[in-house]
Amino acid sequence: MTHNFENIKQRVRQRAGNRCEYCLCHQDYVMGWLQIDHVIPTVKDGSDDEDNLCLACEFCNQYKWTKTDSVDPQSGQWVPLFNPRRQSWAEHFSWSKSGAEIIGLTAIGRATVIALRLNNALAITVRQNWINAGWHPPVVK
Repeated sequence: MTHNFENIKQRVRQRAGNRCEYCLCHQDYVMGWLQIDHVIPTVKDGSDDEDNLCLACEFCNQYKWTKTDSVDPQSGQWVPLFNPRRQSWAEHFSWSKSGAEIIGLTAIGRATVIALRLNNALAITVRQNWINAGWHPPVVK
């Protein structure tokens, strides 16, 4: 069982290109390992199936925790959070002109930016340093 989960973890990392699937930070640029996250948490009946797993940095995973939805700050409506298994990052998010902030383009994107605190002060500072080093923002497909 453990060997099989190691294979699944490797496939999840490869599929994500070694990037957090929420904020797109790369494994090479963060202290600590990117984590395997359940898109739908197991406490909310999410499975351990590979199609419910994504790669997340510690910050995104910590803020997401067991959340599956949040309020869109523009409409005030509850909407599901971004699902990297079913949705395209570029459809729901873009980079600010400076490249340091993530902009939510849709209700799902805006709610996810707020819920996962994708533009917290530390994230913006770190992204600015990555920009200065020529490592950021990543090309989004």
